[in-house]
Amino acid sequence: MSDEQARPAGTGPSTQEGFVPPGQAPNPDATVAVPTDRPSAPPRSPRPAGAGHTRTGGMWVGLVLSAIVLLFLLIFILQNLDPVQIHFLGAVGTLPTGVALLLAAIAGVLLVAIPGSARIVQLRRAAKKGRQAL
Repeated sequence: MSDEQARPAGTGPSTQEGFVPPGQAPNPDATVAVPTDRPSAPPRSPRPAGAGHTRTGGMWVGLVLSAIVLLFLLIFILQNLDPVQIHFLGAVGTLPTGVALLLAAIAGVLLVAIPGSARIVQLRRAAKKGRQAL
Protein backbone atom coordinates (compact mmCIF):
# COMPACT_ATOMS: atom_id res chain seq x y z
CA MET A 1 0.00 0.00 0.00
CA SER A 2 1.48 3.36 -0.98
CA ASP A 3 1.78 6.37 1.31
CA GLU A 4 -1.13 8.11 -0.46
CA GLN A 5 -3.42 5.08 -0.16
CA ALA A 6 -2.76 4.76 3.59
CA ARG A 7 -3.86 8.34 4.35
CA PRO A 8 -7.45 9.23 5.22
CA ALA A 9 -9.39 10.81 2.39
CA GLY A 10 -8.83 14.51 1.95
CA THR A 11 -5.45 14.77 3.65
CA GLY A 12 -3.51 14.74 0.38
CA PRO A 13 -0.03 13.45 -0.34
CA SER A 14 2.94 14.27 1.87
CA THR A 15 4.43 16.40 -0.91
CA GLN A 16 1.44 18.79 -0.90
CA GLU A 17 2.42 22.40 -0.34
CA GLY A 18 1.63 23.50 3.19
CA PHE A 19 1.59 19.94 4.57
CA VAL A 20 3.43 19.65 7.87
CA PRO A 21 4.06 16.12 9.16
CA PRO A 22 3.25 15.55 12.84
CA GLY A 23 6.09 16.53 15.16
CA GLN A 24 7.67 19.02 12.75
CA ALA A 25 7.52 22.81 12.98
CA PRO A 26 5.74 24.60 10.13
CA ASN A 27 7.91 26.44 7.62
CA PRO A 28 7.00 30.17 7.68
CA ASP A 29 8.08 30.50 4.03
CA ALA A 30 5.82 27.65 2.86
CA THR A 31 3.00 28.29 0.43
CA VAL A 32 -0.44 27.16 1.50
CA ALA A 33 -2.81 25.74 -1.09
CA VAL A 34 -6.35 27.10 -0.96
CA PRO A 35 -9.03 24.76 -2.32
CA THR A 36 -11.15 26.29 -5.06
CA ASP A 37 -13.63 23.45 -5.53
CA ARG A 38 -16.01 24.78 -2.85
CA PRO A 39 -19.11 26.48 -4.16
CA SER A 40 -19.12 30.15 -3.33
CA ALA A 41 -22.11 31.81 -1.70
CA PRO A 42 -24.50 33.36 -4.20
CA PRO A 43 -24.09 37.12 -4.48
CA ARG A 44 -26.52 39.08 -2.36
CA SER A 45 -28.75 41.40 -4.27
CA PRO A 46 -29.26 44.81 -2.73
CA ARG A 47 -32.62 45.22 -1.05
CA PRO A 48 -34.95 47.69 -2.69
CA ALA A 49 -35.64 50.89 -0.80
CA GLY A 50 -38.32 50.40 1.81
CA ALA A 51 -37.87 46.63 2.05
CA GLY A 52 -37.49 45.01 5.45
CA HIS A 53 -38.68 45.89 8.92
CA THR A 54 -37.63 48.97 10.83
CA ARG A 55 -38.45 50.24 14.29
CA THR A 56 -40.31 53.18 12.82
CA GLY A 57 -42.36 50.88 10.60
CA GLY A 58 -43.19 48.69 13.60
CA MET A 59 -44.19 51.76 15.58
CA TRP A 60 -46.57 52.87 12.81
CA VAL A 61 -48.15 49.43 12.59
CA GLY A 62 -48.66 49.45 16.36
CA LEU A 63 -50.10 52.95 16.22
CA VAL A 64 -52.58 52.04 13.47
CA LEU A 65 -53.67 48.86 15.29
CA SER A 66 -54.09 50.82 18.54
CA ALA A 67 -56.24 53.40 16.75
CA ILE A 68 -58.44 50.63 15.31
CA VAL A 69 -58.89 49.02 18.74
CA LEU A 70 -59.69 52.43 20.25
CA LEU A 71 -62.29 53.04 17.53
CA PHE A 72 -63.97 49.68 18.25
CA LEU A 73 -63.90 50.46 21.98
CA LEU A 74 -65.54 53.84 21.38
CA ILE A 75 -68.25 52.20 19.23
CA PHE A 76 -68.84 49.61 21.97
CA ILE A 77 -69.24 52.29 24.65
CA LEU A 78 -71.57 54.41 22.48
CA GLN A 79 -73.79 51.39 21.71
CA ASN A 80 -74.03 50.41 25.40
CA LEU A 81 -75.24 53.60 27.07
CA ASP A 82 -77.98 51.94 29.14
CA PRO A 83 -77.42 52.90 32.77
CA VAL A 84 -76.37 50.24 35.23
CA GLN A 85 -76.18 50.59 39.00
CA ILE A 86 -72.73 49.86 40.45
CA HIS A 87 -72.09 48.90 44.09
CA PHE A 88 -68.49 49.01 45.33
CA LEU A 89 -67.39 48.98 48.99
CA GLY A 90 -70.58 50.65 50.16
CA ALA A 91 -70.54 53.26 47.39
CA VAL A 92 -73.43 53.20 44.95
CA GLY A 93 -73.45 54.88 41.55
CA THR A 94 -74.90 54.71 38.08
CA LEU A 95 -72.75 54.41 34.97
CA PRO A 96 -73.40 53.53 31.35
CA THR A 97 -72.84 49.80 30.75
CA GLY A 98 -69.99 50.38 28.29
CA VAL A 99 -68.12 52.67 30.69
CA ALA A 100 -68.61 50.20 33.58
CA LEU A 101 -67.19 47.37 31.46
CA LEU A 102 -64.29 49.59 30.35
CA LEU A 103 -63.44 50.38 33.99
CA ALA A 104 -63.61 46.68 34.85
CA ALA A 105 -61.24 45.87 31.96
CA ILE A 106 -58.79 48.57 33.10
CA ALA A 107 -58.88 47.13 36.62
CA GLY A 108 -58.11 43.68 35.19
CA VAL A 109 -55.15 45.01 33.20
CA LEU A 110 -53.77 46.68 36.33
CA LEU A 111 -54.13 43.42 38.28
CA VAL A 112 -51.84 41.79 35.73
CA ALA A 113 -49.48 44.70 35.01
CA ILE A 114 -48.55 45.68 38.58
CA PRO A 115 -47.25 42.27 39.74
CA GLY A 116 -45.66 41.70 36.33
CA SER A 117 -43.78 45.01 36.53
CA ALA A 118 -42.64 44.22 40.07
CA ARG A 119 -41.26 40.87 38.87
CA ILE A 120 -39.40 42.54 35.98
CA VAL A 121 -37.78 44.97 38.45
CA GLN A 122 -36.76 42.00 40.64
CA LEU A 123 -35.17 40.19 37.69
CA ARG A 124 -33.31 43.32 36.53
CA ARG A 125 -31.85 43.83 40.01
CA ALA A 126 -30.77 40.18 40.17
CA ALA A 127 -29.17 40.44 36.71
CA LYS A 128 -27.33 43.63 37.70
CA LYS A 129 -25.99 41.97 40.85
CA GLY A 130 -24.90 38.98 38.75
CA ARG A 131 -23.02 41.23 36.30
CA GLN A 132 -21.31 43.10 39.14
CA ALA A 133 -20.23 39.80 40.73
CA LEU A 134 -18.34 38.89 37.55
